[in-house]
Amino acid sequence: MVVVTLGNPRDKFWGMILALAPEGLSLTGIELASFEDFVVMVKDGEAFTPAVVFFPMHRIERIELDLPDGSLPSLSQRFLAKTGLDPGAVLGSPDAGVSGRRGGTKSPASHTAEGPA
Repeated sequence: MVVVTLGNPRDKFWGMILALAPEGLSLTGIELASFEDFVVMVKDGEAFTPAVVFFPMHRIERIELDLPDGSLPSLSQRFLAKTGLDPGAVLGSPDAGVSGRRGGTKSPASHTAEGPA
């Protein structure tokens, strides 16, 4: 889990990196300003759809690991304590409380077994 600080306009996102390339960053997560609302939605069992977004590299000011700071818990720890759910599993699974379907990196064809026809 990471916290991404963006410029032009200034914003922060919390989530999981899907891809990092010279062109930019793909992330699944939420705006940091919506964190508490997101926790309440998950806790109440409401359907939600985390954002799947791409930020061009020129907008990215900083990418930080979501780690505790001294006695202050990380956002991931706060999410787990309030909901009882692992944030990586919630944001990373297309059917873990998410309404709708998101595309993933694996296709059914990538799971076919080779064998005699």
